[in-house]
Amino acid sequence: MEEVPDHLDHGLQIVFIGFNPSIRSGELGHHYANPRNNFWRILHKSGLTPRLYDASEDGELLKLGYGFTNIVARPTVGAEDITREEYTQGRELLRAKLEQYRPEIACFVGKGVYTEFSRRTKADWGFQEGVTPVVDGVREFVAPSSSGLVRMPMPEIVDIYRRLHDFTEEKET
Repeated sequence: MEEVPDHLDHGLQIVFIGFNPSIRSGELGHHYANPRNNFWRILHKSGLTPRLYDASEDGELLKLGYGFTNIVARPTVGAEDITREEYTQGRELLRAKLEQYRPEIACFVGKGVYTEFSRRTKADWGFQEGVTPVVDGVREFVAPSSSGLVRMPMPEIVDIYRRLHDFTEEKET
């Protein structure tokens, strides 16, 4: 199965980082393509996007200053299918991408993604204050996973993503 291509560029405001693509994303070649994944609804409800986008439009979000990548590129049924070796290699590749493109914010879509990347044992929701970022100059933000399997109520998830929206709005004023 094909890897889902990254959508990265210089000067991005936010890069959203997932564990790895779902099988459905691998089949379609787009990020967050599983219909049970709430990512696109969360972005819209939080105010990060002006309308509800479809996974097939993931490349269009570069125009909004948003990019996409994963810590592991191989599509799987679930994150539990990712090997230790893949995480080790993925950490290095992700660090290199963040160093190359230097987005303002790296948004980790799930605490597990952040702890795998940073090698920290815990994280709070939102900006990671009081810790040295893995990539100097790139702010780290931890958001809940957008998987439909997440038990956190949708309004709580949206509120956490809204912090990203509010931060980006404050910077523009």
